[in-house]
Amino acid sequence: MKETYSAILKKYWGYDSFRGIQQDIIESVCSGKDTLGLMPTGGGKSITFQVPALAMQGVCLVVSPLIALMKDQVANLRKRHIASAAITSDMSRYDIVSTLDNAIFGGIKILYVSPERLSSELFLNKLSKIDVSFITIDEAHCITQWGYDFRPSYLAISEVRKLKPDSPILALTATATEDVVEDIQCQLGFREPNVFRMSFHRENLAYVVRHTDHKESELVHILQRTEGSSIVYVRTRNDSCTIAHFLSNNGIPATYYHAGLSVYDKDTRQREWQKDKVRVMVATNAFGMGIDKPNVRLVIHLLCPDSLEAYFQEAGRAGRDGNKSYAILLFGKNDIVTLRRHFTDRFPKKEVVSRVYEHLACFFSVGVGSGTNLSFNFDMDKFCHNFHYFPTTVTASLEILKLSGYLDYSFDNRQMSHIIFLIDRDNLYLLRNNTSTTDSVIEELLRLYGGLFTSLVSIDEGLIAQYCNITRAEVQSSLITLSQRGIIRYIPPQNTPYIRFVRTRVDPENIIIPPAAYDNRLSKHKSREQAVEGYLLSTDLCRSQYLLSYFGEADSDPCRQCDVCLGKH
Repeated sequence: MKETYSAILKKYWGYDSFRGIQQDIIESVCSGKDTLGLMPTGGGKSITFQVPALAMQGVCLVVSPLIALMKDQVANLRKRHIASAAITSDMSRYDIVSTLDNAIFGGIKILYVSPERLSSELFLNKLSKIDVSFITIDEAHCITQWGYDFRPSYLAISEVRKLKPDSPILALTATATEDVVEDIQCQLGFREPNVFRMSFHRENLAYVVRHTDHKESELVHILQRTEGSSIVYVRTRNDSCTIAHFLSNNGIPATYYHAGLSVYDKDTRQREWQKDKVRVMVATNAFGMGIDKPNVRLVIHLLCPDSLEAYFQEAGRAGRDGNKSYAILLFGKNDIVTLRRHFTDRFPKKEVVSRVYEHLACFFSVGVGSGTNLSFNFDMDKFCHNFHYFPTTVTASLEILKLSGYLDYSFDNRQMSHIIFLIDRDNLYLLRNNTSTTDSVIEELLRLYGGLFTSLVSIDEGLIAQYCNITRAEVQSSLITLSQRGIIRYIPPQNTPYIRFVRTRVDPENIIIPPAAYDNRLSKHKSREQAVEGYLLSTDLCRSQYLLSYFGEADSDPCRQCDVCLGKH
């Protein structure tokens, strides 16, 4: 079969040979083995599931956490004439059913879905009828609570595995310690351990920790002394906006990116940066996963990362083209204090957690012995004001109570607006008294979206505004007017937290917090925080060696280009 894999690679991608461990992973999956691939950012992960998807009978199901990444990969696959599709939250029910039916009847080779989709009754029903060749789990560290980016929705993958027991699993991640490697295989129910590792060493990437108490001016200095596309990571949404404006005012073209932006704004800013219309992207950690921009010369962190896993992945977005690049961490005298406080905030004392539980019950008037499955909208500000808490303490306590099985704390997260027409298409054309702006909005809605007369469809006001050549505010005003006239139902974006009592309320002294919800997590996070401190304060060990040792590569050589190595030579 080696010739077949190579022929597929050459036919669709134009490459003459595989890189690193790509072929080993492909052969393992095609032989029916559960497989875990550890490959650094830029190591060519997508080839390891896209080639076997074409070599095997059936549909390759890819579970990926990012809609933008799924859409980008589908677009690239279709350009290569590879039948692929993605099911995303902005699709109508009709389009979702149509896509799944297409997969059932063999019209799709690679199907991308988000982990949240795996819990959908519609999806599971259709999946049972799809011939699945194998299941790919991208960003597999998200399935383990020992990973730095645990997402509960990934746990639904185990249910899909039960539905398709004969389909092997391919798990892929760019960062994983030994604990994470073991837990990924356990959570995914690997029949036997099977791990392929690619060295995380990046000889073209210089790691630098620069001590400064004037980070903004140092940032400008670095960017003025260097050239090329750059990413600047900050901690908060407000910081991303502030620093981007600061750089622009200092003659350095910059934009910003965070999770609170609309889909249209995210796409526009990312596209401007990728096409080098702006040099610097200032972003929270919401930016970067799946971004295919090989010529990033600088990745700069203004604040200490929470973990070396997160830092290594973010820093690894520099220099994917193999040319000299830099990962620079600006380190001030107060950063260690901030890092430790951030760690402490995540683990309030157990008696505080019990007290938060008691006050929540009072807040919602839930008596002892009652409350099972009752849900409430949660006003964090009001709760904190009434009971004198800091939001960080409450958020951390809710996470611990959730992991302990007492509460479910989540969001009714509708980042996009939704509409449905309340009149049929024929009557729509009989409407009178519309402004030209409103008519233009209706016309673009009908042109851009399907299923508007049968179900709620997610829309992007920014995209509509672009096509209508008007402002977002004008689009929203038109939609509100149409809603008031009973022509449409319009639901603006919402991000409402709610709390559900999973079990009967108990007295606070009877709360049991298991080790998995507190003590084990505390130990792991403490080790992670100490590893970051060690990296920041190290003046003896090569930065690259430090990072590689953390990920299990103990025998690497000094890089001779980091600040520690240059200080010695």
